[in-house]
Amino acid sequence: MVLQKHIRPFSDIISIIFPAVIDPMTQFQPKAVALISGGLDSMLAAKVVMEQGVHVEGINFYTGFCVEGHTHAIRKKDRNKPKRNNALWVAEQLGIKLHIVDVIEEYKDVLTNPRHGYGANLNPCLDCKIFMVGKAKQWIQDNGFDFIITGEVIGQRPKSQRKETMPIVARESGADDRLLRPLCAKNLPPTLPEREGWVDREKLYDFSGRTRKPQMALAKQFGLVDYAQPAGGCCFLTDENYSRKLSDLWQARGEKQYELDDIMLLKVGRHIRPAPHFKLIVAREEGEGRFLQGYKNRFTHLQPVSHGGPLTLIDGKPSEQDLELAARILARYSQGRDAEMVEVEATQAGQSRFFKVPPMKPHEIPAEWML
Repeated sequence: MVLQKHIRPFSDIISIIFPAVIDPMTQFQPKAVALISGGLDSMLAAKVVMEQGVHVEGINFYTGFCVEGHTHAIRKKDRNKPKRNNALWVAEQLGIKLHIVDVIEEYKDVLTNPRHGYGANLNPCLDCKIFMVGKAKQWIQDNGFDFIITGEVIGQRPKSQRKETMPIVARESGADDRLLRPLCAKNLPPTLPEREGWVDREKLYDFSGRTRKPQMALAKQFGLVDYAQPAGGCCFLTDENYSRKLSDLWQARGEKQYELDDIMLLKVGRHIRPAPHFKLIVAREEGEGRFLQGYKNRFTHLQPVSHGGPLTLIDGKPSEQDLELAARILARYSQGRDAEMVEVEATQAGQSRFFKVPPMKPHEIPAEWML
């Protein structure tokens, strides 16, 4: 009996050796999912929380509009740019699992009917953030995780990252106070992970504004030296030229609808609309020509035969007169631009015909045709 009185339980011995462990049988390690866009902010936000011992996994929602590696691979001028999926690359640098979720179909309603409207172009930023955080909320419920991490910073984005809109994202997504923004948390009320002690609020940050210097300094502190451009973004909907082409597509079709192929084609080639019912997509270089080859069987297409020149697709239903006009436009961008006549082959519904046409002069192509 005396010996038993002085023998410590095994759990007490463990607690002495590892003081942080209160009960090795019931120890709780919080789990969080981080929205990983591939940019510096989301990378840092995940890292900050990981440093506090939280189990973090990443999630990336694929809408079809964030595919910068695709154009980098096609265009000669972009060949020196990284041809990587930045979200996957960030996950690799952090050493975390990344879940890529296809939301192309669900996202269509977000883009075509944004409750909170568009930004400067066709970017439904606030609705997009609400949608993605809401999907993350559903994911943590399904997978037994505790909270959500985003890389948002107050004042960084004019539409979705303002102090007055951040509560809207939390509320309308359903995430409420399970949404943690580690980079600006000290500028916001404490969230559930902070109140429960899953993360130490004092080890979070109070970044604000559009400057990225604090993020870059923190990246250096963590030893992160290679990351996507801090001020960049991969969403093509924020690009004025891309948005103009998408708006034109919707107007021509009479409805706000699109498919993945539409998204990809809007990023490739020179788009010219001579009339409401048809437009040309003219390859600007060899890489784009090779890409457009994959669509030849789905579109009426033109190719110069007397001179070198770009493959051109026609989206719409051109008449015989329209094809002749298109041939003249194409001749303008061929090696026969200074010739008297250029022969062009037009293939429509599997049937070919040939046009000998004078190339259009630059002043004959109205600026409003160019998308």
